[in-house]
Amino acid sequence: MAGLELKSLRKSYGEVEVIKGVDLSVEHGEFVVFVGPSGCGKSTLLRMIAGLEDISGGELFIGDKLCNAVEPRDRGIAMVFQSYALYPHMTVYDNVGFGLKLAKTPKDERDRKIREAARILQMEHLLDRKPGQLSGGQRQRVAIGRAIVRKPEVFLFDEPLSNLDAALRVDMRMELSKLHHNLGATMVYVTHDQVEAMTLADKIVVLNAGVVQQVGSPIELYQCPANLFVAGFIGSPKMNFVPVTIESVGAGTVTIVGKDMSPITVPAQTSGLQPGDEVTLGIRPHALDASQSGAIVGRVQLVERLGNETIVSLQLPSKADWLVVLDGDRQLRIGNSLALDFAPASAIIFDSSGLARHPAPQALGE
Repeated sequence: MAGLELKSLRKSYGEVEVIKGVDLSVEHGEFVVFVGPSGCGKSTLLRMIAGLEDISGGELFIGDKLCNAVEPRDRGIAMVFQSYALYPHMTVYDNVGFGLKLAKTPKDERDRKIREAARILQMEHLLDRKPGQLSGGQRQRVAIGRAIVRKPEVFLFDEPLSNLDAALRVDMRMELSKLHHNLGATMVYVTHDQVEAMTLADKIVVLNAGVVQQVGSPIELYQCPANLFVAGFIGSPKMNFVPVTIESVGAGTVTIVGKDMSPITVPAQTSGLQPGDEVTLGIRPHALDASQSGAIVGRVQLVERLGNETIVSLQLPSKADWLVVLDGDRQLRIGNSLALDFAPASAIIFDSSGLARHPAPQALGE
């Protein structure tokens, strides 16, 4: 297996630049997920790695090999698409081994590789069936098996679970995680579903409008988002935001005030901040709790009682809409007033340019 190196990678269609200078290192054996909204460039970037899209600028290395002009079949990659692209008249056995047959792999070796892939994916009992006799999850396993038998340097997945129902997606996420562990393979995976990204990835690459917003582990991105976009995209439900004004600046803290809250002091990196600055306060829905005299008060708009937790949609005095996730089953009614409190360390300040002002470690008591 091999790693990847992307150096100032660019892609343009005429005058329109859709990938805008991406720099990224993927280590051997890593599971890296490209995530972002529709149209952000994640699938285009994956197709550039695969050789299905020309590279307009920059360099792409697979292992130590410069691959800008290398044909897809010679890059040592295997790609699994959103559509299963199986041959309906062939059995699972023949679908999995079709690429090996085209490559004139000896029959004995082909049989061994097909059966090994079937064993890894726990689909030995499906080898004699045709795609029409399979469920969606089973068809996706066949498509993955077709990739496995090629023994690629890098596996590429382009939203492979998006055609499956919710329960099956959870099962297939577990299967992909096991597959990565068993093969120790380098995998690059594209999804718009940040839950998939959080559960599968060693490293997440967040893209927006062809630009990398942040690269890091799932927990790094969740706890320390680089900017407003990442903070709003990573996490489910997404982070709550509200505009506030800085009342005073201390040593590693700012005191903020706004229409929706009484003054509260939160840790922040204060360089360049001063009283009177308009900033944004961000708080995760799970970091909020009901309180008799909380700093924030809103009116209940919707209550979702899930048993183990209650999700509440609130409207604040400024008309900002917030989501709150409370433990257990809470008896709340639409129209009721709800006061909320939060630990100051759980709040994040974003400056006027949208950058997160995470406090220095000592300010967090580390």
